[in-house]
Amino acid sequence: MEKIWQKVKGTIKESIPSHVYKMWIEPVHFFKATGENIVLICPNNFLKKRILENFGALIKNELNRVAGDGYNFLLEVSRGNGGGAKSVIRKTEDPGIQLTLPQVDARPKNGRLLRRNFTFDQFVVGNNSDFAYMAALSLASQKKPSQNSLLLFSPPGMGKSHLSQAAGHQILSAFPNERVFYITAEDFTNEMVMAFKGNSIDDFKKKYRSCCDVLLLEDIHVLSGRTRTQEELALTLDYLNETGKKIIYSSSIPLSKIPKMSEHLKSRIALSLISEIEPPDFRTRVKILRHKARDKALRVPSEVIEFMASELKQNVRILESGLIGVTTKSCLLGIPVDLALAESIVKNIISTQKNITIDVIKKVVSREFGITVKDMISKSRKQSVTRPRQIAIFLSRRHTSQTIQSIGKNFNRYHATVIHSINAVEKQLKEKGEMKKQVDIIEQKLSSGKF
Repeated sequence: MEKIWQKVKGTIKESIPSHVYKMWIEPVHFFKATGENIVLICPNNFLKKRILENFGALIKNELNRVAGDGYNFLLEVSRGNGGGAKSVIRKTEDPGIQLTLPQVDARPKNGRLLRRNFTFDQFVVGNNSDFAYMAALSLASQKKPSQNSLLLFSPPGMGKSHLSQAAGHQILSAFPNERVFYITAEDFTNEMVMAFKGNSIDDFKKKYRSCCDVLLLEDIHVLSGRTRTQEELALTLDYLNETGKKIIYSSSIPLSKIPKMSEHLKSRIALSLISEIEPPDFRTRVKILRHKARDKALRVPSEVIEFMASELKQNVRILESGLIGVTTKSCLLGIPVDLALAESIVKNIISTQKNITIDVIKKVVSREFGITVKDMISKSRKQSVTRPRQIAIFLSRRHTSQTIQSIGKNFNRYHATVIHSINAVEKQLKEKGEMKKQVDIIEQKLSSGKF
């Protein structure tokens, strides 16, 4: 029966465009035969639904033509760490392949751990993200995709990191010998600096140019103004592109609007398929809440989910925050999850968001550091003024929906300076030093509404 399925795939391949075949039919594999049924597998539920809707009749007709009338097919979702189509049937005879322990984050060949729940199966697809999802899945599922690089961009909290890591899981599952590097642009920069300081720059170059099959590079917008890093990355991308390696970039800012980025680097990244992830619509927000409630084994009535979906519109993180808030308060107080409880949680989230404006942030930060708002928006470059200004700019980006350009106008700064300030604060927050304590104190005051 497996040979029959291969013949069916071959005839379908000749009857539809090659890119359509690669995206929808190629990931489908033979699993087993039961009587007059042939059982096929595909990577995930999203793919299964689309295949049955768009190609189900075609597959059945070709199956009957090749094998004779009376045969039918069943399509199932494979079981695997990353939803890989071959994960059900892969044998473990090769002692060189180390199996992944259940419930443990996946370790790529280099860089950060992949979160175990950031897989394609766990990503809720909507009209806002279906193209980005399919682009990432297609790139990850094929050994040699026609388009080897992808750029995902969206505001924070829309799922860029989820899709990037899902691609990493998929590749490690389907092609376990691939060398996957998952890093942020900040990681790349810091590693390069350390290589220069340690006289090991040649090893650094070899690592990324010759020892990397898949590069998952997050937050490329932080490269703004980093001339030396941009030069090195552009050369690295030349090597990777020339050898057909897979690359997925993510950014919170559209490529054309990232300031102080060399045309050389922009031109390399622009070769990618570019996909924006937009805020989810109501229907998708409902799906996200139901998925997360089911995943966390939370019992939430439909009217509560629909109410939160109608009120919490910004991004996925806000939705999850509302869901956790409702269920936690229910547990702590011993009261049922109902509309009244949901309204109290949502009201606090919305009122806090509405009340936190750039002017409020300026006032709270200036009071915390003992300077005036006039000082903050002045041209002063004193450390006593620059540090609070950077924090205020960072918090304005995190807690308001204002654009980079709008924040710049509020602080009398160019948008390039705004991005530099945000990057500077993010870097120091990772060090968990004095600045993190200051930011935590200010955010507590903002969240409490005590302005």
